[in-house]
Amino acid sequence: MTERTERGDSATRVARLFSFPNPVNEMSARLVAAGVVLMSTATLAFDQPWLLVAIAYGFFARALTGPSLSPLGQLVTRVVTPRLHIAQRPVAGPPKRFAQGIGFAMSTTAAVLALGFGARPAAYVMTGLIIVAATLESGFSFCIGCRVFAVLMRIGVVPEEVCESCNNIWSDRSSVARSA
Repeated sequence: MTERTERGDSATRVARLFSFPNPVNEMSARLVAAGVVLMSTATLAFDQPWLLVAIAYGFFARALTGPSLSPLGQLVTRVVTPRLHIAQRPVAGPPKRFAQGIGFAMSTTAAVLALGFGARPAAYVMTGLIIVAATLESGFSFCIGCRVFAVLMRIGVVPEEVCESCNNIWSDRSSVARSA
């Protein structure tokens, strides 16, 4: 194998590592959200603000690489989901990635508030908002970040090329709404 080929293979592996899956298995996304609910609830129930760092890292890793660098993502996709024997339900990846980015921003803000500024009440309010959003995703398949992404696409902030499957979903919903 030549040095050039080895570099090409390495670049391909790195590109694959830092890609986000599209489509995403909705069941896995919902199970990851349930894990976030559990971790965030433990943060509040046991007054352990350091857990916010782990939660923020998880969101960062999932926004950057999908489940590849996320311990919770790996647990769900490699262990939990396969054992459930439930048919996969593919959903568009870009809105889920956007939602993970929002989770990262919120959990990082909470961690900085709690650990950097000693503002636990404010941090815990932010953590409560994370619990609400993750509960809606895990229990009701309602992804707030995905809804925001759809609105941003609709008003032109997110280009249509970012998510062709989102365009199809949005147009299907629009035609259903118009026919009702």
